[in-house]
Amino acid sequence: MGTAKVLNKEINHYLDHLNTHQKEVVLSVVKTFAQEENEWWDNMEESAKESIERGLQQAKEGKVIPHEEVMKKYKKWLSK
Repeated sequence: MGTAKVLNKEINHYLDHLNTHQKEVVLSVVKTFAQEENEWWDNMEESAKESIERGLQQAKEGKVIPHEEVMKKYKKWLSK
């Protein structure tokens, strides 16, 4: 079972044990997180969004350099 499914199952299990007021509080918290995420993305410049999306696509295509390789290349600047 995937991580998201496990989390959803566990969340639903606990929600069943909450009273109405507690559920309203949980819903408020979830909405706050969702709103913050949307505001962050919505307020970003279009060029930054495009850059992020391009990077995500490159990662999906396997066009990445391993962290260890990058660290070796730039080690001389990191030691200062």
